[in-house]
Amino acid sequence: MNTLIIGIAGGTGSGKTTLTERIAGEFGSDVTVIQHDSYYKAHDELTYEQRAQLNYDYPDAFDTDLLKKHIKELKAGKEILCPVYDYKIHNRSSETRIIKPNKVLIIEGILIFDDKELCRLMDIKIYVDTDADVRLARRIMRDVKERARSLDSVINQYLNTVKPMHEQYVEPSKKYADIIIPEGGRNIVAFDMIKNRIKHHLKQ
Repeated sequence: MNTLIIGIAGGTGSGKTTLTERIAGEFGSDVTVIQHDSYYKAHDELTYEQRAQLNYDYPDAFDTDLLKKHIKELKAGKEILCPVYDYKIHNRSSETRIIKPNKVLIIEGILIFDDKELCRLMDIKIYVDTDADVRLARRIMRDVKERARSLDSVINQYLNTVKPMHEQYVEPSKKYADIIIPEGGRNIVAFDMIKNRIKHHLKQ
């Protein structure tokens, strides 16, 4: 299958999802999106309190090997069963999502450029670069409103794991990007460039 694979990385709250949604909205059924977050490892052996204390911004928190396997299967024209992660219980759900091969596949996540083999599977690597204070504000709004988290838990997690892991792993992975975009989906010039590249691929 002639699939164009686009990786969209960047820190928490950087605007990755906004950019991803704009691309998906522009090209509709030709685009499939997979979030790295869906591949958080299952921890059924731990209590909710123990799972809440885990470091979810560390590379080993993800089953990236399964993600790479699934990407290869999609490129080979096979459908996959993508995991579903439930943020409210800090664990992988028992459900799965059927994903079929498509012309364009977007992989979104904070740490997708940290794995070299995963990088090699991507045709275009985009890093969304946004100021830390803006990212923190967006994360607080998202986690409190959408994920039923308390303000204290969000800030504690940010200070204890999110910020140090960003500085250690996410920010350094920016050097592997083909394109660095300030403000993600709100950057109209960059979006038009990406849109034209996808249009070119779809015409082939």
